[in-house]
Amino acid sequence: MRILLDLQACQAASMNRGIGRYSLALAQAMLRNAGNHQLQIVLNGQLAKGTAAVRAAFDGLLPPDQIKLCHLPGPVSEYDERNAWRVRAAEQLRSAYLASLKPDVLHVASLFEGLSDDAVVSCPPGEQRYDTAVTLYDLIPLLRKEVYLTDARAAAWYYRKLQGLKNAELLLAISGHSRREGIEALQLAEERVVNISSAVDSMFRPRTLSPADAAALEAKFGIQRSFIMYTGGVDYRKNIEGLIEAYALLPAPLRAQYQLAVVCSIQDVDRHRLLQLAAKFKLPAGDVVLTGFVSDDDLLSLYNRAALFVFPSLQEGFGLPALEAMSCGVPTIGSDSSSIPEVVGRADALFDPTRPAAIRDKMAEVLSNPGFAADLAAHGLEHAKRFSWDASARTALAAFEEVHARNHAARNAAVAVQAALPGRRPRLAYVSPLPPERSGIADYSADLLPELARYYEVELVLAQDNLGDAWSAANFPQRSVAWFEQHAHRYDRIMYHFGNSAFHQHMFGLLERHPGVVVLHDFYMSGITNYAAGASPYPNAYCRALYLSHGYRALIDEGRDGRDASVYQYPCNRSVLDHAAGMIVHSQHAIDLAEHWYGAGSAADWQMIPLLRMLPGAIDKAAARRALGIPDGQFLVCSFGMVAVTKCNDQIVEAWLGSELAQDPDAKLVFIGANDVLHFGRALETRIGNRKDIEITGFASPATYRLYLAAADAAVQLRSRSRGETSATVLDCLAYRLPTVINAHGSAAEVPDDVAIKLPDQFTAQELGDALLRLRREPQLAARLARAAGDYMAAVHHPARIGATYHEVIEGFARDHPHGLQRQVLRGLAEIDTQVAPSDADLLASAASLAANRARRGLPQLLIDVSALAEPARRGPQAAAQEQLLLTLLTEAPAGYRTEPVQLVDGQYRYARRYALDLIGRPELQLEDSPIELQEGDRVLALDAAPAAPLDSNQLRDRGVPLLLSAWPGPQLAADAGARLQAALAAGRATDLTLSEA
Repeated sequence: MRILLDLQACQAASMNRGIGRYSLALAQAMLRNAGNHQLQIVLNGQLAKGTAAVRAAFDGLLPPDQIKLCHLPGPVSEYDERNAWRVRAAEQLRSAYLASLKPDVLHVASLFEGLSDDAVVSCPPGEQRYDTAVTLYDLIPLLRKEVYLTDARAAAWYYRKLQGLKNAELLLAISGHSRREGIEALQLAEERVVNISSAVDSMFRPRTLSPADAAALEAKFGIQRSFIMYTGGVDYRKNIEGLIEAYALLPAPLRAQYQLAVVCSIQDVDRHRLLQLAAKFKLPAGDVVLTGFVSDDDLLSLYNRAALFVFPSLQEGFGLPALEAMSCGVPTIGSDSSSIPEVVGRADALFDPTRPAAIRDKMAEVLSNPGFAADLAAHGLEHAKRFSWDASARTALAAFEEVHARNHAARNAAVAVQAALPGRRPRLAYVSPLPPERSGIADYSADLLPELARYYEVELVLAQDNLGDAWSAANFPQRSVAWFEQHAHRYDRIMYHFGNSAFHQHMFGLLERHPGVVVLHDFYMSGITNYAAGASPYPNAYCRALYLSHGYRALIDEGRDGRDASVYQYPCNRSVLDHAAGMIVHSQHAIDLAEHWYGAGSAADWQMIPLLRMLPGAIDKAAARRALGIPDGQFLVCSFGMVAVTKCNDQIVEAWLGSELAQDPDAKLVFIGANDVLHFGRALETRIGNRKDIEITGFASPATYRLYLAAADAAVQLRSRSRGETSATVLDCLAYRLPTVINAHGSAAEVPDDVAIKLPDQFTAQELGDALLRLRREPQLAARLARAAGDYMAAVHHPARIGATYHEVIEGFARDHPHGLQRQVLRGLAEIDTQVAPSDADLLASAASLAANRARRGLPQLLIDVSALAEPARRGPQAAAQEQLLLTLLTEAPAGYRTEPVQLVDGQYRYARRYALDLIGRPELQLEDSPIELQEGDRVLALDAAPAAPLDSNQLRDRGVPLLLSAWPGPQLAADAGARLQAALAAGRATDLTLSEA
């Protein structure tokens, strides 16, 4: 393979820090272990100061012509907003230069450069012809954002860099802890993060100083007696303040014997602050020594003169100073947090860094026990041998080989798909609510966007005033709906996220004018359709949408039963389905609903993608219970989501009260969510009464929601009256490895039987109570379910897997979906270059042909010719009986068909909607009598054996539409007429629906 090493970390601000040293040593080891691989180094021509040092470091390891310089514009410090254009330009120029070198793998030694200098480091997208690997040191600013991301510009820069990490095909973590941090905090697939560990320079080894050299060294830095040493930098997480306090707590005889030496560069303001802190703890002047910057040689000597090395950091990616000290034979102790235990390698050499008394106790134990100190020193020398730059390099190279082999075939396929768009990723318009909108879809989108950004240039189309998600704001341009209307043609892909709420009101018109892939989070759109009707330019907009989705039967029901019943009963979503350029749902249940409402095959090209869920890392159940005030030993059962009849909360309460759990003083049931304010909620509160073992929390913030997920012992998530949505709360319970009771209703029926206790859809209180009691009494069952749930969520719902599936599905729609094909045809038409330009008539005819060729989804039509009935002068003696049959067919269409009256007007058949509305008793509604649309599978029924002007038989034959005739010699419909019509429809041939004599 050709491997390209971006070593700007050895030129920029990091060059004299641990990151620069790490990057240089790892690259040198890669060259020593390269084997048949070809390695090149690329540097930034703007950073001249570090270039000579890098060249010198690789003299003899790499021919000078294999160290490449990329020339870029400057200045490009991202902290200066005036540089914004140059930054983006430089990134594109750099990407082009890297591509010109044709690597198989690019390794970025440090992505987090360029905030305050002229480094230009970005992670090229996954569609490039090579894989990108990035060294992952830590994610401390992300995990402690309240400390490190308080500056808006620095935070925006950092979030852009985080997206770069997500874009990379491979992360090389410098410790096992750092690897786990990357997997959990960035929600990455495990195979994308490899622990290559770390090592120290060979210079760090035992050294004996002469008495004169030792005296000179100590005098140079103000050291007057034996000393305890720390090195590593001055930072909040380094916990130097805690170390000084711990030193002050040492017994006076030990402090009199040992000074504390803080060995690192230090700013004047920090020097003053730390000395003031020492004075606050009543430490005599000179007890705490702040050396300032020391050379490598002096650092080595100080390590070898130290009586004890202490590393009290709160969080580290690796903890290199501890390993350096151990390599020098210094007794070393450190924090029991993050990666430091991996480095130190002994549990009895660790302490709690948050407790100065614990640090003091461990220091005193070593300083007062020469045998223990000698044992630690010997252990350190031996343990340090396990860390090797050559081993790290070999692991990194093997990871490069694996990711290149894994992605090579997939990349070739992606290149083929993008052949029409050379040199860039597709531009995706993403239309969805986002935080701070209080919508589950908004939160879902915030989680999905970083995954999609690995494949697309994403731009957000927002109908909200502000964007509250920092990651999205830092990475994706924001466009208004009005702007998008004017510029939709710029996008290669458009994606809409639809839900049944007011947050999606603006999307209906956008989708009609600018078709795109639809992610249908709720199958039922009746709620938002009804809500949006008032602002619609069309009269009776809700009823119009109801008719287009479900025909006259739905209008009859709405007129009889009322609007609320109609909204509950009918999905009313055809306008979304018909204009979508591809449909994505999250469950087979949604596909089944489409087949039920619109006929077999109506969802044939839909794609099911499991609901993305963010997976928690290590779950601190004890801490969560303390935060919520849940006592130890209490069996806590939680049910999550807004309290409503659809969540079966009343049945849960009854099952609880009827089980032994109601008499268990250590068992409690908590509903986490706002209570229904109507009759259901009031009745539930009355039933609960003053019981202490059942509680409704009310609205829970996301943080409180997660605390209860972490704190619970079991969950019960039941559903009724599903609207085709996928329950995020069920999946969150499984993600938090909660033993969960569900019922086989809607999408929950698809949850595997081995990851939850699955009750029947219609369960009894006894069945539910027994299931909860089993989780209380059978810890082995609960543990098995917890493990299975966690494994299932990681395998099926992991964000990285979901993002890759979205990309595959979206590109498949672009290639194969009728709307995608239509777009290609339109582009092809626009590119035709002839001597004579097409006329308007040519263009209209082409458009008509395109529309005619477009497949219509949904039930086939039973088109009933009512030409004679609709005109009073032509109504015959059988009109009343004919209208009786017609009304029957409108009220209850033949199975698998949609009934549509049609009428001949000026030689053209049109839908007879105004006539039909009068017939069903809804004359107040307004629907247009538009031309009919014929499709294969339709049938035409003439209610008279000699219809006035039946559809031309050739036209019917060409479209595969049989003409069914009926004779009416008497006033009453034959008893078996309905069955005979159904048989005729099935056979596709004419029949005689004869009326019997009275």
